[in-house]
Amino acid sequence: MHSAPAKIILFGEHAVVYGQPAIAVPFSALSATADSIAAPDGTGLTIIAHDVGRVLHVYLDDDSPDNALTYAAQLTLRKLHARPPNLTIDLRSTIPVASGFGSGAAVSAALIRELSAALGSPLEGDQLNALVFEVEKMHHGTPSGIDNTVIVKNTPIYFVRDAGPQAFTIGRPFTLVIADSGIAASTRETVAAVRKLYEAKPARYQQLFDQIGVIVRAAKAAIEQGRWADIGQQMNLNHAVLQDLTVSSEVLDRLVQAAREAGALGAKLSGGGRGGNVIALVEPANAKRVAAAVRQAGAAHTWVTTVGG
Repeated sequence: MHSAPAKIILFGEHAVVYGQPAIAVPFSALSATADSIAAPDGTGLTIIAHDVGRVLHVYLDDDSPDNALTYAAQLTLRKLHARPPNLTIDLRSTIPVASGFGSGAAVSAALIRELSAALGSPLEGDQLNALVFEVEKMHHGTPSGIDNTVIVKNTPIYFVRDAGPQAFTIGRPFTLVIADSGIAASTRETVAAVRKLYEAKPARYQQLFDQIGVIVRAAKAAIEQGRWADIGQQMNLNHAVLQDLTVSSEVLDRLVQAAREAGALGAKLSGGGRGGNVIALVEPANAKRVAAAVRQAGAAHTWVTTVGG
């Protein structure tokens, strides 16, 4: 069995597509897993995607697959110059779909790991990352590369597109309350909507992306030095700019406000926006209170996690 974690973007979503830095961390409380069993001769490769109720058969001669899992399997077979084996892969995920947790990248990574291992040539590191990134293009159109990188590497990263991920030091572990709004939102659609705004008014939106870049660099320094209050302040500033980018929503703003009023040091949306999730930085002793407050404000689910612990 192979797995891959979810991810959380701490800072820099959307601006990362335009060359600004972003910070993301794995979120291991949620994950995708893939397990395989040998199938009878002549049955070929089958993927059972339990969480979406799909049974998928993989054929190498299908040049235009309409399913990302089928595409991930094809990429793996072509990379390894292999024919579809007689194999059934059970794929399961606890990661909510279209919630900003990197569900697509995680299931692709788990699937490719399981299939390549079953073929005797396990794919990891940069090879795996490159394949998952290709699948991400089907999900998101023009992905930044941050989701697949943090999920495959399974480590906190400071990410700049085309410059490669950078590991960084977490000076003092910090606690987050993560709240799923319960509203699914397509990252592909929000990225495309921001692109239209940028193309209509490039100077205006480049200024916003530049502001986010300043925030991310300040947040990185605060994380490395363990300054919780400053991390929270940068979260609040980042959320305000995301509001200006029109990727927040009434529901996300309500969850952010509820977290702050309950004593969070800072809170912001995380991921594509217009749905998905909110993250709040909290004192550990206050985590339950903040989680209860955001649930009262409408969050469908909440989790508490420690980054760097």
